[in-house]
Amino acid sequence: MLVKLSSSALKQTRWYEYAVRFVLGGCATVLAGVIGSQFGVSVGGLFLALPAIFCASATLIESHERHAKEKAGLSGRRRGQQAAALDAAGAALGGIGLVAFAVVFHATVGASIALGFIAALTVWASVCVTAWWLRRKLRIVSHNRSAHSTRHRQRAPAS
Repeated sequence: MLVKLSSSALKQTRWYEYAVRFVLGGCATVLAGVIGSQFGVSVGGLFLALPAIFCASATLIESHERHAKEKAGLSGRRRGQQAAALDAAGAALGGIGLVAFAVVFHATVGASIALGFIAALTVWASVCVTAWWLRRKLRIVSHNRSAHSTRHRQRAPAS
C-alpha cells in the first residue's frame, strides 16, 4: 500500500466523523490536563503527547476503506485493516520523531528558543522520514524473503 496525499478524502468524510475526532481529541486533552494537575506537568505532557485522536482516526480509516471496497462488490475487511495498520505505523514512527524533537529542543533551547525550535523541527522531520523509509525498505526485504521461501517450499519434492 502506497502512502499518498489525496484531497478527495476530505469530501468523503462526514461532518459527524469530524465531530467524533474533535470530541475524542478534546477528552484526551482534558484528561492530560487533569493528570498534569495531579502529578505535575511533566507527567501530564507525556499523556498529551499521545496521539489524542488516533483511536477515532484508525476506526474511521478502516470504515472508509471497507465501505469503498464493498461499493465495488468486494469484501473490504482486509483492506480496511491494512489501512488502519498503516495509520498506526505512521503514528508510532511519528512518536519516535516526537522523542527526537523533545531531546533536541531540550538540549538547544538554552542557547536560543528560535534556534532550538528550528533544530528540533528539522530533526523531527528527518527522523520521521528516515524511519518511514527504513520501515518500507525492511518490509520489502522481509516480503521478498518470505515470498522466496514460499516458492522454495513449493518446489521441494515431498519425502
